[in-house]
Amino acid sequence: MKVTVETPDIPEEKELELDPSTTALVIVDMQNDFVRKEGKLYVPTAEATIPAIKRLIQKARSEGAYVIFTQDWHMKDDPEFKIWGEHAVAGTWGAEIVDELKPEKDDFLIKKYRYDAFFETPLDYILRVKGIKNVIMTGTVANICVLHTAGSAALRWYNVVVAKDGISALTDFDYYASLRQVDFLYKGKISTSEGIKFITRK
Repeated sequence: MKVTVETPDIPEEKELELDPSTTALVIVDMQNDFVRKEGKLYVPTAEATIPAIKRLIQKARSEGAYVIFTQDWHMKDDPEFKIWGEHAVAGTWGAEIVDELKPEKDDFLIKKYRYDAFFETPLDYILRVKGIKNVIMTGTVANICVLHTAGSAALRWYNVVVAKDGISALTDFDYYASLRQVDFLYKGKISTSEGIKFITRK
């Protein structure tokens, strides 16, 4: 059955100023299996988000915001493969972060086993120890790992920001549904990699 629905208006912040000392940029699962055509769970629009994510990484590093990568990381017999097929197997090429966005020594790398990067990982501990209030979400897949992580952040009372040019999904419906959920359900802010600016508060 084919149904046509009208997309609700999703407010966008043309410019959004964030204090780098209380902000973390989270890059979700930008790994070979999702970003490269030869990957096992290829997201066709993921590669196009690399420049926007790279722009935010450069801003964050230069202004002193924290940069956190998540890395989908599965055992060979992971139950999740019954849903999606085998992907991001620990230690394989497919599980590695794409070369254009390689983590640096001062970045954090969170290996995760489910969609939600907070689930049984030290992510919340790291954010709280570092005094983080704002979480900028980028990466893939928008309505799966990005949205589950954004939701968990919001439920822990972090301020969620999504760079809309820095996320990707398997379909347009999934992409816009994710933005709608962040705005409507989690009261997050939507902006772009150009619109997000780091301003040190005096």
